[in-house]
Amino acid sequence: MLDFNPLYSTPQIAAIEQFIDQHYPLAGPVSCQMLQRGLNDVYLAVASNGERYVFRLSHRRARGPADVRTETAFLTHLAQSGIPVAAPVPTREGTLFAEGQAPEGVRQAVLFRAIEGRKPDAADAGDARANGKTLALLHNAAETFQPDGALYRLDLEHLLHRPLARICDSGVVEDAEVRNDLDAIAARTAQAIEAFANLTWTYCHGDCHGFNARINDAGEAVFFDFDDGGPGYLAYDLSVFLWAQISFGRKSTAMWDVFVDAYRAVRPITPDDFEAAHRFVIVRHIWLMGEYASRAQEWGREAVGWIAREANFLRRWETERCVDRLF
Repeated sequence: MLDFNPLYSTPQIAAIEQFIDQHYPLAGPVSCQMLQRGLNDVYLAVASNGERYVFRLSHRRARGPADVRTETAFLTHLAQSGIPVAAPVPTREGTLFAEGQAPEGVRQAVLFRAIEGRKPDAADAGDARANGKTLALLHNAAETFQPDGALYRLDLEHLLHRPLARICDSGVVEDAEVRNDLDAIAARTAQAIEAFANLTWTYCHGDCHGFNARINDAGEAVFFDFDDGGPGYLAYDLSVFLWAQISFGRKSTAMWDVFVDAYRAVRPITPDDFEAAHRFVIVRHIWLMGEYASRAQEWGREAVGWIAREANFLRRWETERCVDRLF
């Protein structure tokens, strides 16, 4: 019999419930429902006393395994510092994550307390303001966090060069001229970023696009989904919110202005970091393209075919918003 070698398996819900009951001191039995499947598997877990949690089973990605040790340490530091975040729940053994064996290998698991509140509205200035404030508070708290042994650094190698290689290696972009354009845009972007002498380094959320949060009754943005975080460029962490305003056909930067003003009310942004954020929009987009390109065998070429069309967006952003910032 042929032995298939799976890239990605999906556990039965009953197995997830058993795993949580085994590893976490919740009021059992726990009842679960899958919320999403993809970059990670995410489940709503409800204990028998009605308490709600979110269980995340990490997917092994092209970058390597999830850095749950550093991620959960940072989240605990933020929660202890009074920053509104979804804190990890300790296991019965006192660790902040667990591991389980899947057909494709070991997968890391984290249980979080569910966040109360509503989803942010892309056009709501109050929500943009809340996101900017929480990110600034996060960066303030990051100054007293030591990410000892972090698996990933959010530098240009991690965010730009390796994702670009994944795009090219995947075969998704068949047109040699488009690949050459992507190479040239990436090279100019890296050169422009490296020309800044004093970019701030911090511990990044890594995915602060405005929707990895819930707006609570106090109007605060409570952050979650730190899976792409790590020590890196503060300008990149800022840029993700701007990128979300202008990518995939969106063109308004009004909420970016509100977000930046709210951030600056808590913490200053250096001129270099602010200017570099516009360049990091390109880095962010290539990073996302690389993430999807690395999934071509798993999701299928049609699901990631949009990547071949994205050079147009990158060219336009570079021409309209970055040319004056090159030198």
